[in-house]
Amino acid sequence: MKRLPRIEQYGLIGDMQTSAHVCDDGSIDWLCLPRFDSPAVFASLLGTQKHGTWRIAPAAHAADRSGSEVVAERRYCGDSLVLESVWRTPVGSVRVLDFMPPRDGAPQVIRIVEGLAGEVVMVSAMRPRPGYGSVSPWIHEVGGRMVAEAGADALWLDSCVPQVEKDGVVVSAFAVAAGQNVAFVLTWCPSHAAAPDVPDPEAALAETLTFWQDWTQECTYHGPYREPVVRSSIALKAMTYGPSGGIVAAPTTSLPEEIGGSRNWDYRFTWLRDASTTLAALLGTGYRQEAQAWRRWLLRAVAGDPENLQIMYGITGERDLRERELPWLPGYEGSTPVRIGNGAADQLQLDVYGEVIETLYLAHESGVAHCADTAMLHQRLIEHLAQRWQEPDEGIWEIRGARRHFVHSKVMAWVAVDRTIRLAQAGALDIDMAPLIELRATIHHEVCAKGFDPVRNTFTQSYGSQELDAATLLIPRVGFLPPDDPRVVGTVDAVRRELSTPDGLVRRYPTIGERTGVDGLTGDEGTFILCSFWLVDALALTGRLDEAHALFERLLALRNDVGLLAEEHDPVQQRQLGNFPQAFSHMGLIQSARLLDLLSTPCASRSSAAGRPVPPARAQPSVQPSSRAVHLGQQAADSTYAYASS
Repeated sequence: MKRLPRIEQYGLIGDMQTSAHVCDDGSIDWLCLPRFDSPAVFASLLGTQKHGTWRIAPAAHAADRSGSEVVAERRYCGDSLVLESVWRTPVGSVRVLDFMPPRDGAPQVIRIVEGLAGEVVMVSAMRPRPGYGSVSPWIHEVGGRMVAEAGADALWLDSCVPQVEKDGVVVSAFAVAAGQNVAFVLTWCPSHAAAPDVPDPEAALAETLTFWQDWTQECTYHGPYREPVVRSSIALKAMTYGPSGGIVAAPTTSLPEEIGGSRNWDYRFTWLRDASTTLAALLGTGYRQEAQAWRRWLLRAVAGDPENLQIMYGITGERDLRERELPWLPGYEGSTPVRIGNGAADQLQLDVYGEVIETLYLAHESGVAHCADTAMLHQRLIEHLAQRWQEPDEGIWEIRGARRHFVHSKVMAWVAVDRTIRLAQAGALDIDMAPLIELRATIHHEVCAKGFDPVRNTFTQSYGSQELDAATLLIPRVGFLPPDDPRVVGTVDAVRRELSTPDGLVRRYPTIGERTGVDGLTGDEGTFILCSFWLVDALALTGRLDEAHALFERLLALRNDVGLLAEEHDPVQQRQLGNFPQAFSHMGLIQSARLLDLLSTPCASRSSAAGRPVPPARAQPSVQPSSRAVHLGQQAADSTYAYASS
């Protein structure tokens, strides 16, 4: 029986325009060319080997996936996106380096096989299947080079060892002794264009390592969690589309939130929420260039039409993201349908205004000057929000049921107004503050009156509802209420009681049981990794720093062997779920690490005898923003907001 790799068995390589998923059995099972949102040429991640794959492995293991053989060791080369896999066999050992050079031109996947000891017979078997596994290309030889052509796409495979085509597979069998190298380079170009130049793999490797070394040296975080923070920052950078500054939520589609279920979505687009919070994390670790590029992307995407703001766009600002299904793909472990496009693009999600404006505010605080065009867009966004904030919406979780007055949406509307006022007070925005100050108080009063359950002492998912929502954990983090407010403490306790596992992993909201029907979807899902990081933040801010550290360490243990996180985690089967890697999960890790570091220092708060911070004295409920919480949020690049699932 075919061995089905788990999601966490994959590593990521990429060039800031697209990426590939490399399994620990030597197979590349997902690759879209030439962009993140292009049709996949290897799609076996969502099907079988016949839908496209490229495996390099010792000959004894390369024929199929019937066994359990995987690499003996796997890691990234230093602080880079060059993946190193070591195979050990009875006759010798080899190392495979997989990477994609950062590029201005054609995308390349380079795989270098290095002999370490003895002599090992290796096999490279590449089965290209463009069109998400639906097209069998014309494979032929041109001047000693193998090329697979289908429609507009051409894939050129270069190597120093002989290659033959057999039944739609390009195969090479070769021996590698200690000290020897054999390289394979897969290059995409338009099928009508001239053949690409034959690359220099070793030079490309050196340039790729130098690029990542130079980039990671810009990181300003030097706390106790530097290794996972840097690895998460690299993952976020890898999900940035360099030519435009857009950021994908994840580089995959339709990896399920429940094995065998239908909660399968395409995340290869730029959500304003995802991109905003990702940029906030990068800003907090010293990366301002990405914020400047994203701001230019935002101006182009929204253009002169902020009244029709979409919650998501294509990576270069495309608006038409119509959703459709690919019936020929059986889905990951039978999880159907496989979808491309995303119908959530047409939803109303009022919280997006808060996340975008918060990021503009943080960019200003980090030294990215507010330009005139950004100021004009900002003003039009806040004017439009002022007209619509009282409407029900689909909310942060992109429900496909009836619209509601979601508490998180209203809180983030408050954030949008509050940060606008702060920018105006700083002289960065020329706007009349008086009506905004009144609006801020109005929103705050309504949320506290309609979104809080005094009997259970908790904020709820929406006005008048009984459901809880992990997004309410953000209330102290954004400064809506002080962390020591009894309503905040009660909300944190309620989420832990009703939405958390014994290990502290948090569900977004109830999806099964007697309170179903909120999201309009069938089935269940795993615990949401970002929500669990929110609980870390909430525990830390409410003075339970020991518990926050313990939960953070448990979340770090969920990463795979090369430090990557998917969207969700199944606490029963102990496996990752959802699209992978997930920008929000890595952003949450960075934000929580920085907050824990900040609050663990003596200057962050009063310390107990044990050296841990204790909460300040109880404050009376107030409609005024918590300056202490906002201040902490500013220092921590505070924009740890939520994610849209669909």
